[in-house]
Amino acid sequence: MRTFLFYLTLALVLTPFLFVFAYMVTTSLKSPLDITSPDFKVLFTPTLDNYRKVFAENEFLRFGINSAVIATGSTAIALLLGAPAAYAIAHRNMPRFAVAILSSRITPGITFLIPWFIIFSRLGWVDTYRSLILAHLLINLPLAIWMLISYFEDVSPELIDAARVDGATAQRTFLSIVLPLTRGGIAATAILAFIFSWNNFMFSVVLALNTTKTLPVAVFNFMSYGNLEWGPITAAATIMTLPVVVLALLVQKQIVNGLSVRIDV
Repeated sequence: MRTFLFYLTLALVLTPFLFVFAYMVTTSLKSPLDITSPDFKVLFTPTLDNYRKVFAENEFLRFGINSAVIATGSTAIALLLGAPAAYAIAHRNMPRFAVAILSSRITPGITFLIPWFIIFSRLGWVDTYRSLILAHLLINLPLAIWMLISYFEDVSPELIDAARVDGATAQRTFLSIVLPLTRGGIAATAILAFIFSWNNFMFSVVLALNTTKTLPVAVFNFMSYGNLEWGPITAAATIMTLPVVVLALLVQKQIVNGLSVRIDV
């Protein structure tokens, strides 16, 4: 009975999310006549016309490459800077620094948008990868630090003290002991940071023009006043969603291990 109730609850929780995803995919495979039909058609003849239109009328592959470069770059820099910061906060008792980072995370991103645009305009960085990567760090760096703090706190202080007694420096302890023990948590942090950056729309719509336009902005461009092309919109949204879904499935073991990791001596 306990097992049955568990899976029943799981099905109830997942059904709304899976329904939205299934509706998006099926709509992307329908013709305009099937989409606008007053009766919802479960059985229909699939067509790839919407996907052909997405790639024929837009440089969607280039937009995908832009999103991948920006998301990968911001995630890598966030982990590179966030891991040492999180380790220092976790084992050096720095609560004020942690609160300051948290405040930057909960501050609405639009607060930074105009200052970023003014700075990048004067530097000539608008519509460049570096401006978008730096802007996405406002989201990913605090996220990485706060997630990694909990993982580093789970590393036993006795283990770190033992490494110091053996003559290991703080850098060697961090690189050779702490990071390998928390690789599951680092993997979970990386995938979540990548997803946040991949889906970011606000910074991209202002800082990205034709050269660095990302997928969320490209999907938004299918919407126009008085005309919504639901077929291409859902096709573009499906293309945008699938890489993240595939990536999450490939590293789901690391994500689960990272979210439930407990490290002891």
